[in-house]
Amino acid sequence: MQSEECGFRWTVIILSCQHKDSVYTFQRELEVRQRQGFISRDTLLLTVSDPGARLGSGGATLNALLVAAEHLSARAGHTVVTADVLDNAHILILHTGRDFPYSSCSRTFCWLSVENTQQRVQAPVCCFDLLLHCLSTQLCTGCPPGVWVCSTDMILTIPFDFVLCWEGFCGVRVVALPGEVSYAANHGVYLTDGQDQVRNIIYKGTMEQIQQAAMPDGKVPLVSGPVFFSREVSERLLQTHVTSPLDGCTYLGLDSGAPPLEISLFLDILLCLCSEQTETQFVTEDRAGCSSPTGPQGATVKSGRAELWKTLRGTPLSMVCVAGGCYDYLTLSGREHVLRMTRNGTVPNILSHIQREETVSTTARVINSILEGDITVATGAVVQHCHLQGPLVVPSGCLLSGLEVTSSSHLRELALTEDVIIQAQRVQLGELKLCVYTVVGSLDDLEVSYDASSSTFLNQSWSLFFKRTGIQPEELWSSARHRSLLEARLFPVLQASRGFVELRGGVAWLLGGGASLPVGRAGSGACSFSVERWRDAWRLSMREVMSLTHQEAELHWREELLFMAGRRRVIDSLRGQSDVSLLPCFRAAVLGGQEAALLETLDKIAAGSGGSQSEDLVETVGVSARSLACIADVLVCLAGEGGRGGLRSGPAANQAWSHAYFLLEAGDLRGGVTALAAQRVRWMGRPDLLVRAARHYEGAGQILLRQAVMSSQRFVSIGQGEVPPIGEWQEVECPARLDLAGGWSDTPPIAFEQGGSVTNVAVRVDGRRPIGARARRITEPRLLLVSHNGGRDSGVATETVCERLVDLKDYCQPHAPGALLKAVCVCSSVVSLSSQHTLQEQLLLHWGGGLEVHSWSLLPTGSGLGTSSILAGALLAAVYRCTGRTYDTDSLIHAVLHLEQMLTTGGGWQDQVGGLVKGAKVGRSKASLPLRVEVEPIVMPNDFLVSLEQHLLLVYTGKTRLARNLLQDVVRSWYSRLPSIVHNVQQLVHNSEECAKALSEGSLSRLGVCLDVSWQQKKVMAPGCEPGAVRAMMRALRPLVLGQSLAGAGGGGFLYLLTREPDQKHTVLQTLRDTAGLGDFSVHSVQLDMEGITVVTAS
Repeated sequence: MQSEECGFRWTVIILSCQHKDSVYTFQRELEVRQRQGFISRDTLLLTVSDPGARLGSGGATLNALLVAAEHLSARAGHTVVTADVLDNAHILILHTGRDFPYSSCSRTFCWLSVENTQQRVQAPVCCFDLLLHCLSTQLCTGCPPGVWVCSTDMILTIPFDFVLCWEGFCGVRVVALPGEVSYAANHGVYLTDGQDQVRNIIYKGTMEQIQQAAMPDGKVPLVSGPVFFSREVSERLLQTHVTSPLDGCTYLGLDSGAPPLEISLFLDILLCLCSEQTETQFVTEDRAGCSSPTGPQGATVKSGRAELWKTLRGTPLSMVCVAGGCYDYLTLSGREHVLRMTRNGTVPNILSHIQREETVSTTARVINSILEGDITVATGAVVQHCHLQGPLVVPSGCLLSGLEVTSSSHLRELALTEDVIIQAQRVQLGELKLCVYTVVGSLDDLEVSYDASSSTFLNQSWSLFFKRTGIQPEELWSSARHRSLLEARLFPVLQASRGFVELRGGVAWLLGGGASLPVGRAGSGACSFSVERWRDAWRLSMREVMSLTHQEAELHWREELLFMAGRRRVIDSLRGQSDVSLLPCFRAAVLGGQEAALLETLDKIAAGSGGSQSEDLVETVGVSARSLACIADVLVCLAGEGGRGGLRSGPAANQAWSHAYFLLEAGDLRGGVTALAAQRVRWMGRPDLLVRAARHYEGAGQILLRQAVMSSQRFVSIGQGEVPPIGEWQEVECPARLDLAGGWSDTPPIAFEQGGSVTNVAVRVDGRRPIGARARRITEPRLLLVSHNGGRDSGVATETVCERLVDLKDYCQPHAPGALLKAVCVCSSVVSLSSQHTLQEQLLLHWGGGLEVHSWSLLPTGSGLGTSSILAGALLAAVYRCTGRTYDTDSLIHAVLHLEQMLTTGGGWQDQVGGLVKGAKVGRSKASLPLRVEVEPIVMPNDFLVSLEQHLLLVYTGKTRLARNLLQDVVRSWYSRLPSIVHNVQQLVHNSEECAKALSEGSLSRLGVCLDVSWQQKKVMAPGCEPGAVRAMMRALRPLVLGQSLAGAGGGGFLYLLTREPDQKHTVLQTLRDTAGLGDFSVHSVQLDMEGITVVTAS
């Protein structure tokens, strides 16, 4: 629907209402949509009741225009109404029309069986919303200042490519939709002169009259609603509020003593502009749908028409008929309404919670309802705004509306048949508020007289009903006129001695006739219902029920259901680990003031309550981690739009949250979540505190995520071998890796919630393995940790000495000196931080002395070539070897996963797969825990292997960016299940598998396509990962390459190229030198490494 980004801004949207009681209720509905972003914040929203009982659509238009101009004048600082405020104004006047029997809040806010899954805020789609969207995004775009007028009792469908041209426009324009001649018999059509100028308006005309309007395709232009008055014409309409007798259409005139005057928008205001009309004809003619100039008010009517002629005559009236458009008026036909609801949309569930989806027909519709237990909803049936418990069957063609959960047992007692409409409507009788139950057949005609041959009640003739029940016609209608179903006082509401009548009473008896069925009492007890009880009860007709409807209570009931169903869908989505984005639901709950109940629900899910007793604890941790991330989303929503609380990302180590973190680290999930909730209460007061609390919830989620990923430790198998002598170095070297496709799908939690697939290759850079480590035992009982900022023999190194356990405590702080090497010592069980023994005692006891460990990399920080994870694998291998332990590559891969979680850097598994395993391979992880990585080598044709090396090049961009800076945003987007991210992750996996095929089949061109696709996918995962200089570099190189991508997460580092021609290093270098603004860069050769992690020497 409309959003802040739609481009069209209304100055005023004003809703005219038939009932005064609707004003405040409908005003709130407008304001809710404005808060949700469907209406611009700058738009003035007004709701006004018609000042008189019968003013007609024209009178309501004149009154609404006056009220809008009055408010705009006051806003502009004027003390009187001035037409100057219309100069740049776009005003939309919407008329709600008459009561609608199938929606207690009129046709305007009748919920439709449509759900817009692209909305930022979860919200129902009503007739109002569809109409506003149609007007704001299609019909009204580009229009000059002026006033649009439209009724909300219809659904307009406009082709998406339809554009209105406003060039040369002046006067008044009507928008018509094509319709069948037979349909037009009960509506109106426009007659034009062939140049789109309106000659006449025919309302409920003869077939001969209607045929005059026929277009070449045989259809006719229906009088379908939207009318536009230019700024000049709007001013003339505004002036009528001081002109007698037209002032009788406005509240100012009525307040000044003017008699009310009924004016039609189409058959008075617009008709006087039609070229075929003469003044005499217009002023004196009797016409259907208008006040009579010969009736009791005849003189006033003629005077009003004469004033309209004088004021408006001569104004051009043009028509635009929207070819391919559709006009659907919401008639009083129950059958048409049920068909409309089941015809629209593509899914049965619209903003509902259905416990057993399989029992709901695909052609049924369940709208804003909760269905618990075994409830069958048959073909073509509709359930709206109900809370029901099974067992229950809703037959085909039925409509149930507004029923509360207590009605479920009553419904089971009914002999429901097909095509029956049962509704509960909340009404107010003075101070008394209660529910009234009504029942009709969907095939019944509500307006036809009961003695007509086609007239029915409950889809059967009235004579059968009278015979079955013993009711006499005089008991239903007090007047000889209007003896229709709409006016029949059929529905018992109150009994003098027994209180209100429940569903099992009146409705059940009307459906079943003489059956002895109980009726509820205000106190206790029950009695059989009979015709005598029916006669004794105070009864209402459908029209009276509609007029007495308490719309505020109705909307409150709808909202209560909406949010309750929303919370239950949240539970299902999180526990079922679905890919549905919950952010729209969260935003709606916050805007609706439902955050407390939502947070309580999320707390319960995060604590693991309510799940299966047999569910795996690891799986529970995964669900709980996402639940905590969801709580963070809710807190940020509470902080408000526009970054009011500050940046989303930030530190999360405030001491106030440390107790909760401690409990989570210790495995006390329920206790940790409870402690988080208790602390959260103290941070709810200001936007900045809410955002800081959100950061700490994300921090708590990271604890659980680490625990889930560390389940991979069970796939680490370390054996015991011969311990090398003290002083003997154990040295390993590793290649770097190029991630060809699928990167990010290996990142937890994506890797175990969606499943990951990454295709990459191990490479040497300029002929060298750039990553290495060595370790040896030393006699001194200490840890000597050396990190070289270059090659193994580089003189630039950072040395860290650990002689006490406390020296290792900061191993989990990635920026602490020697953090990676310390984490390796802890992860490899060289020492235990929880041991009662000192560091020196442990080293002497287990290893006969200390350890000296060195690491190095020839690659710059943030290269994108997987350095840190590969280096972790090299370090683990060196330490295992020097302490006499054996391992395999699969164990190293999972050990690195475990280590990086201990280090708190997070990250996925593809880097170590790429650098520890030789050649080309595809790594995969299933959508399950524990997280296990499986590696499949890719066998490439020998000639292709040579060709690939000749076509691969690396370009160092001179820009560096750590993946850590991107990781938090990606994980957050995934936990939020943003649709673009979910789809992209699925495509990442697909592209990886395609890339693997391209390698195995030796296709350079297909490989190039995969590289390009991979880069586009990386940019979706991490927007902003393409610096301007890199973009310029890639653009300059495009003619030379089959495909290209930044390595790793992007943001800088190395760019790898698959060139069109072999041996293009010098050509690439010259092209980049000729491109301005690139800064420092360098070009490097690449060779595939067919050995992987390699033991160099033992000396």
